[in-house]
Amino acid sequence: MKKIAILGSTGSIGTQTLDIVRANGDIRVEAIAARANIDLLEKQIREFSPKIAGVWDEKKAAELKLRVADTATKVVAGKEGILEVSTAPKAEILVTGIVGMIGIEPTIAAIRAGKDIALANKETLVCAGHIIMPLAEDRGIRILPVDSEHSAIFQSLRGNKKNRIAKILLTASGGPFRKYSAKKLKTVTLEDALKHPNWSMGPKVTIDSSTMVNKGLEVIEAHWLFNVPSDRIQVVVQPKSIIHSMVEFEDGAVMAQLGVPDMKLPIQYALYYPKRRFLAGDRLDFWTMNEIELVKPDLKKFPGLGLAYHACEKGGSLPTVLNSANEIAVSAFLKKKIAWGGISKMIAEAMEQHENYGILKEPTVEEIFEIRNSTEAWMKEKYHL
Repeated sequence: MKKIAILGSTGSIGTQTLDIVRANGDIRVEAIAARANIDLLEKQIREFSPKIAGVWDEKKAAELKLRVADTATKVVAGKEGILEVSTAPKAEILVTGIVGMIGIEPTIAAIRAGKDIALANKETLVCAGHIIMPLAEDRGIRILPVDSEHSAIFQSLRGNKKNRIAKILLTASGGPFRKYSAKKLKTVTLEDALKHPNWSMGPKVTIDSSTMVNKGLEVIEAHWLFNVPSDRIQVVVQPKSIIHSMVEFEDGAVMAQLGVPDMKLPIQYALYYPKRRFLAGDRLDFWTMNEIELVKPDLKKFPGLGLAYHACEKGGSLPTVLNSANEIAVSAFLKKKIAWGGISKMIAEAMEQHENYGILKEPTVEEIFEIRNSTEAWMKEKYHL
């Protein structure tokens, strides 16, 4: 019986993880946590009977505690509660399905507590990769990627660990605006940006996909996961999301992982690694596939991707500024306070301001959050948010 804990159990990754638990009879959910959706969290508590349930919002936690008083589940609140979930004594693996920098400290705590990490929280490595990866190596902890692209790279590398990587080919769908002209991009709406052609994701990640900032964050994540410099990570637009990513080795051989767009596959692969299990769902039909289109990304139309490459190359505290500025800009866009094109513009200006101030080479966790807060304060003042 495999025992797991889930951060973000009410989100896209969390609910699909629980679908996998339902489909298999040998996973026990020890602990779950969510930001504020206590209606769904209550249903999950009653179905899976976790020992601990955490809620970031303390008022919501108090309400949930009353609702599930008839169960044996302990309800915990706030940051301390999330940390308690991430270090649940009997859990062997933590699924980090939450969005945002909130995932950094629980991941560190879980690693220190000896838990393997099924990583679906990009910000953990984007902002703190220089802390997370050495710590995991020192403690003998496995970081198992859940993002479809990084899982594809991870799968392609299996059996090839001793062979030198020449290049990582990180695929991207191109988002909903791939074919838009620069002129048309100036008129896109929030509703347009929330219509991803292939994947069903939360609003923040969907907007990140539309700007290709999401792919930029994945470049930084791949840099840390696979110890490959950014100049050997090439983004390839593959609109149908059939090739999930590829690895080119020094002899020119390219290994790829293909499949239908379905996040359950990388989630299940991480939970059962190194074993594969049957997974219900659609399969690729090669007889009906006419072609696989591969396109070079347009950095002029999607400058957020170029900004991420720059942040990865410079390193230190700059990726934290990239990530923080993006979170603030996307939040403003979701509230219809800025135009879609303003997202990358705001990120670029925040990064320039930070570089002028001075990049920290190896920020501590405390410094990472201080940089996040100072970036937010600077942006709110400058853009009147």
